[in-house]
This record gives sequence, structure tokens and C-alpha cells, in this order.
Amino acid sequence: MPMKENPVIGAILSRRSIRKFRSDPVPPEVRDLLLECAFAAPSAHNRRPCRFVVVEERAVLDALAEAHDSGKMLFQAPLAIAVCAETAGYPEGDRAWVEDCAAALENILVAVRGLGLDGVWLKVMDRHPRNELVRPLLGVPESVQVIGIAAVGFGAEEKAPHEGIREDLVHRNRW
Repeated sequence: MPMKENPVIGAILSRRSIRKFRSDPVPPEVRDLLLECAFAAPSAHNRRPCRFVVVEERAVLDALAEAHDSGKMLFQAPLAIAVCAETAGYPEGDRAWVEDCAAALENILVAVRGLGLDGVWLKVMDRHPRNELVRPLLGVPESVQVIGIAAVGFGAEEKAPHEGIREDLVHRNRW
């Protein structure tokens, strides 16, 4: 099989940020498989700081769409998964939880594409006023950081897959 026809490679290369969704619900077994993929992400020292808020209620999705200045697609998306980090117990200055949660969010988005859905990553952490507006809507405790939100659904738009290597951005052996 040519390497680009591998389903994993295909999911990675065809994963695009889709911001328009059909209203069809995401089946519960697909939602749960996305969570399983999120839990499969690597974690520094196996600390597993990731916590997830699954949002399927239309009222909450709409409130998130209002609160997040780049999240208007949540008015259409039938599912959102907020990826959060429990930071209690981490030494001061140790932000490995950021990478752990980023890996989980990327696993969700690649799995979304591999399962025939689409999604987009909405940044929340360290984004003022997004963080302050989103946190209370999700009811997260003080020791938890909202890293980002995956808006998920069946896409109502298509984008071409990624192709090629930007050689001007690649340094070989040394910078």
C-alpha cells in the first residue's frame, strides 16, 4: 500500500480546521471513541493531568459560541470537547500539562477525521477574555486550566488535504 493511502496517514494529512457543520448529532459510540483516543495521548511522567468536559446540550454549546470570540461554529456543532488540565500537584514552573493536553486535543482531532467527521481547535488557555468567559460556563474548579475546545461534527464544508514539505522551514542536521 502506498504510504499516503494508509488510513492513519490519510487522517493526519486530511485533518483541516472545519468551521461549518451540519446539525447531525455525533453518535454516542463515536463520542466515546474520541474520548478513548484522547486518553491514549502520551503524558509526561505518566501524570495524566487531562480532564474532559463533553458538551452536547445546545444551550451550553450556544453559550460557549457567544463567550468565545472565535467559536461561532459552536452554534452549529453538535459536540464540543473541552480539554482541561488538573494542575494541582505540579511543581511551580512545570507546565508539562500543556503538552499533555495538546497531545490529547490533537488525538481527538485526528480521530475525528479518521472517523469521517470534522473539527476545529479553539484556543482558550492564556487568551483573555476567552478563559475568563469560558471557565464559568464549564464549571471548572480553580486548579483546572481549560486548554482548548474541540468543536466536532459532520462538516458542511470541504478543504483540500495538506500536501508536501515546506523545505524553506526545514533545517537538516543543524539550523
